[in-house]
Amino acid sequence: MKTLSLSFICLFYCLAVNAQTKTFNIVDFGAKPGLEHLNTTAIQTTINAAGKSGGRVIVPSGQFVTGPIELKSGVELYLNEGAELLGSINRLDYGKAAAAALISANGQHNIALNGKGTINGRGREIVKSLLQLLHDGTLQDETWIVKRPSEYNRPRLIAFTDCEEIKVKNLTIKNSAGWVQDFAGCNKIMIDSITVESTEYWNNDGIDLVNSKNVSITNCNIDAADDGICLKSEGRPGICENISVANCTIRSSASGFKIGTGSYGGFRNIKVRNITVYNTYRSAIALEAVDGGFIEDVDIAGVTAKYTGNAVFIRLGHRNKDAQYSSVKNIRIADLKADIPNAKPDAGYPIEGPLPKTGPHNLLPAVIAGVPGHFIENVSLENIEITYGGGASKSIAHIPLEQLDQVTENEAGYPEFSMFGELPAWGFYVRHAKGISFKNIKLNYKATDFRPAFVFDEVSTLNIDGLEIAQSENPHTIILKKTDHTTIKNTKQPANIKEAVKTLP
Repeated sequence: MKTLSLSFICLFYCLAVNAQTKTFNIVDFGAKPGLEHLNTTAIQTTINAAGKSGGRVIVPSGQFVTGPIELKSGVELYLNEGAELLGSINRLDYGKAAAAALISANGQHNIALNGKGTINGRGREIVKSLLQLLHDGTLQDETWIVKRPSEYNRPRLIAFTDCEEIKVKNLTIKNSAGWVQDFAGCNKIMIDSITVESTEYWNNDGIDLVNSKNVSITNCNIDAADDGICLKSEGRPGICENISVANCTIRSSASGFKIGTGSYGGFRNIKVRNITVYNTYRSAIALEAVDGGFIEDVDIAGVTAKYTGNAVFIRLGHRNKDAQYSSVKNIRIADLKADIPNAKPDAGYPIEGPLPKTGPHNLLPAVIAGVPGHFIENVSLENIEITYGGGASKSIAHIPLEQLDQVTENEAGYPEFSMFGELPAWGFYVRHAKGISFKNIKLNYKATDFRPAFVFDEVSTLNIDGLEIAQSENPHTIILKKTDHTTIKNTKQPANIKEAVKTLP
């Protein structure tokens, strides 16, 4: 009975709060539907009015075109079912210097984007406008001729900076010319049940958290031309911490869930649960510290990776020019099942990942790699099942076991699973690491592969408990070089394995 009473009290409170919420319809402030009307002033006037006392700004059913707008504290921008907020396709509407985001907020609190409608940045059309302005000399850009227009010249869809208490819920967010969502220096973010469809242009991350804290991302469906969900620490001092991601589906022409590449500060207390990554060019899970920052206390469990280029990539590099080295430690990845094809996983999507800059190589394994003198520490992999496409051939590339030093260190290279070129293992390659634990690991390949399943090079304190290798052309399963304090037990391997563990000098 007490529980029932509390439920009624909670319901009454929620109804009272909703009843008190003031609504402001953009049409009442002069906004007009249709592609021929630019409603920037009308929508901003509505937001400003709502910001005086707090309230909900309604975008009704229909198409409403706008340039950049800024949210204010206490304001929820709510798109009704059938509403579509369209970004202007005139690049000059976003300013002549750095492009303003379509929807921004700076130093605000208690702000929200909500509803059953769609925010459409029309990124392809904006870039077309931008390119014409660059050809005309109206705008300037240092990279557009040799690569593509810089990020500062391409409008993001959502950019919140130094804001607190943010909610983004239920919406469909699509077609950005740059990052889809950029939360920088923010605190207390809740992103739930959104759909991201943004494959119109490069540098098109689905969700970016930059130096932000206390974040929950749940029940999202993301299809992005760049990283799906990415944590960064760059631009100014700061860290990402207390981040939770759960029950999300991701497709990407880069990586699914990623920490880095920008890693000047650090990342701490990151939890990921129950995600599916599919048709993804790079890694399902990528943890990368290369700019002098740190990654620590990352707990990932429940990952299904279908048709991805790589299952797990953990990298400690040294891209920064000063003497500060990054650190990576206390990582747990559990309950992961992955299918790695011998084909380009994102082939046919509007924007595909680039061909690797390294030379020809066979299908690449999962990787844990530090640099000499700076080891990745305390990584636990548990209940992992990976099936590779196989099909390796010595005629494509080959690193003999007695020549493992041929694998480049590439300390300052851009971190991605193909950065080393050919690797001497088909399942896992681990180098410059200590405190590495494998428990209940199953590996298989569909076509033949001449390499051993595991190569450990300069690894200290290695524990393997429960390893099942379905098949092997190579007479060895595990190669140990400069690796000590090793425990290996409960292994199941094919009958043709003559010497499961081979130790090299």
